[in-house]
Amino acid sequence: MNLNGMSVSRETQERLSLFLELFRKWAKSINLVAPSTLDDLWTRHIADSAQIFQLSPGPHNWLDVGSGGGFPGVITAILLAEHGDGWVHLVESNQKKAAFLRVALAETAARGSVHAIRVETAQESFPACDRVSARAFAELDLLFTYVAPWMERESTKAFLHKGRDYQRELAKARGSWVFDLLEHRSVVEPDSVILEVSQLRRHVV
Repeated sequence: MNLNGMSVSRETQERLSLFLELFRKWAKSINLVAPSTLDDLWTRHIADSAQIFQLSPGPHNWLDVGSGGGFPGVITAILLAEHGDGWVHLVESNQKKAAFLRVALAETAARGSVHAIRVETAQESFPACDRVSARAFAELDLLFTYVAPWMERESTKAFLHKGRDYQRELAKARGSWVFDLLEHRSVVEPDSVILEVSQLRRHVV
């Protein structure tokens, strides 16, 4: 199977298909994504989320902030399962969504765990990570406030999905933060980007 130009095993394909089945079942009772995107889950959410792992495919220790319906955290965890290494810590304070995420990880044998806590307190549970991911969670200025404690390590990078308004968010964030940035144009959504952020630190006044 080909996923955004990356070849994945039949086992990974089966895991992704199982995740889709679970997602559709749970989405009938809890709001996991915008209803308008339910008819195109593969492209709009799975393929889109897979780009995160494809940009940083090593066996990393991930923090996924505001995991929601599992994008990109569960997809990263499924792709890591093919490599047998790495882990994703999914932070989701909504108890119903956290319950879905636990079932999804268990059923697909993905390499991840769920923390049903607020991101503001998450560093007490896991003080360090190699990679940070977030998708449709918060504007950059606020998101940087949340993830800054993990970004103190120079080697830690964040991969953040953003839509067409990302330039405005970047301009606002630069008022408070200094960071290195690589912009990766989405291969799935033409108006979207994945921002690769490193060396994040607050402006010194």
